[in-house]
Amino acid sequence: MIATGDKVRHPKMPDWGIGKVLEVTSDGKARIFFIHAGEKTILLSHVDFEKIEGEEAAHPILDNPSFFERATVKGHRSLPDARLDFLKLFPDGFEDAGYLNEERNYKVAARELLLELLSEQAFRELLGSGNFDEIVRRALQVANKTNLIFPNEKMGLKDGLKTPEHIQLFAERLFDLLYGNGEFRKRFETFAECLEEIEAAKWTTMTYFTFLAFPEKHMFLKPEVTKHAAALTKAELNYKSDLNWVTYSCLLDFARYLKDELVAMEMNPRDMIDVQSFMWCITPGKYD
Repeated sequence: MIATGDKVRHPKMPDWGIGKVLEVTSDGKARIFFIHAGEKTILLSHVDFEKIEGEEAAHPILDNPSFFERATVKGHRSLPDARLDFLKLFPDGFEDAGYLNEERNYKVAARELLLELLSEQAFRELLGSGNFDEIVRRALQVANKTNLIFPNEKMGLKDGLKTPEHIQLFAERLFDLLYGNGEFRKRFETFAECLEEIEAAKWTTMTYFTFLAFPEKHMFLKPEVTKHAAALTKAELNYKSDLNWVTYSCLLDFARYLKDELVAMEMNPRDMIDVQSFMWCITPGKYD
């Protein structure tokens, strides 16, 4: 017998993935949310569910304390469905020539530009000589290499970097964000404070440089695109428009989960550039 909160699998529907029991009703039915199929109401006399326990039952989405709130939101489109949408656009997945030309190559080019202009050694030498203006010039050049940051937000960043004090602050905080030795959370928060001070505190600006410098572990946050992907998987993003560590740490957890799921579906993303591109491509309206 299964109970509310149990993890189960449907013996005849393995593609539904792991499920969590939301409710067992008095008339012998169970409401179960399956990670790849959404909520199903099933007569228990018709199915002998496989109960999952121990380490196998651990799941970053289903185990989140606020999962029940998101599970009750009506309407569900599964990640496998989103994968099919992506493959309709790019049949060869992340190796598709169209995908590489339209979505990946220009981001890789921006990464290469950042590593050329603001490598740790080059950045350190510019800081050591007090050449803060050149650091800002190079940072803005990297920002302008892609369309990831909205034009008005690029302008906001540029406008915030017109005084010597702000130019030096930004240069020092950006170096610390990318190459500092302290705990990353603290470096993140001090860079966020810098963006607040120069009135350029936007999530795209906040996450752009780490995303390009370290795409194996850091993620770019374009709010509506990311919120759509999180809602699709029922992940808890804890999104707030103000820059904060909770939202970013949830973003990193979600990005790792999504990457793992794409690997399990034989999509094989190389890094978070592919994961972020996938989120963009499955957002309604982006390729209509």
